Amino acid sequence: MIRPFHHEQFPAELLRERKRAREVADTIGPIVERLLGLEGVVDQVLVVDAASEDGTAEIAAALGADVHQEAQLLPEFGQVLGKGDAMWRALAVATGELIVYIDSDTRAFSEHFATGMLGPLICEERYVRFVKAHYRRPYTGADGAQGLLDGGRVTELTARPLLSAFYPELAAFVQPLSGEVAARRALLDQLPFATGYAIEMSMLLHARDLLGGTDGMAQVDLDVRHNQHQPLRALGPMAYAVLRVILERLRAEGRLTDDHAPPFQTADGQLIQVELVERPPYATLRARA
Repeated sequence: MIRPFHHEQFPAELLRERKRAREVADTIGPIVERLLGLEGVVDQVLVVDAASEDGTAEIAAALGADVHQEAQLLPEFGQVLGKGDAMWRALAVATGELIVYIDSDTRAFSEHFATGMLGPLICEERYVRFVKAHYRRPYTGADGAQGLLDGGRVTELTARPLLSAFYPELAAFVQPLSGEVAARRALLDQLPFATGYAIEMSMLLHARDLLGGTDGMAQVDLDVRHNQHQPLRALGPMAYAVLRVILERLRAEGRLTDDHAPPFQTADGQLIQVELVERPPYATLRARA
């Protein structure tokens, strides 16, 4: 069972009481300010920057965030391979026992994005160790009309059908590919991190494995999230990365014997190599050290 919550169940005052113990210059400032305003709830605001040229790192640092360049974190692993790799490398400088990953391109950011994700880990600590967000995503069409989408296009057309077919217990997540994730550090240290856009699907499967099922997993309704929507042509490689995670898992389980993994082919014949690379659990690095 995946435990459901709503962010309004976890106001900052409650958490304080229980806790006591890409180019985003136009959005990073309000996010950092609101997170730093959660004194007593948020102990570290960590920004991992990808050599942004629009001043993202400078804005975040000036406001008081702990800013690091992703390429300077664990450089012995070579070039940073996208979002999942940056999330994994961030563990090298994250100091807290409760960690929340929040996408930095969110507009109209509210503190409930952080409190909602931390809430189950703090207030339901006996049961919850891994949290995913879900929300409505306003979409503005070419004619200017707005509609509310329950999930992204890759979620509804790729991730959900695959989960429903092969891992139905995880299809109960409203948005399995949402970028907002929270977990205890002890769990994250044990997870392999897929690089690039494979990270969310891979993380769900690995977290379920480590927790022995979905009882320690939860999802929180964050209401509405405003962010940029990718053009359709950019979604094909993302969907293929999600598909590759499922294919590799099915092969590992002996449910699929074909090991063929051709490049992704676009409508105009372009071939895009979508690699599936996983970084080892961070705990293994500590063990080596």
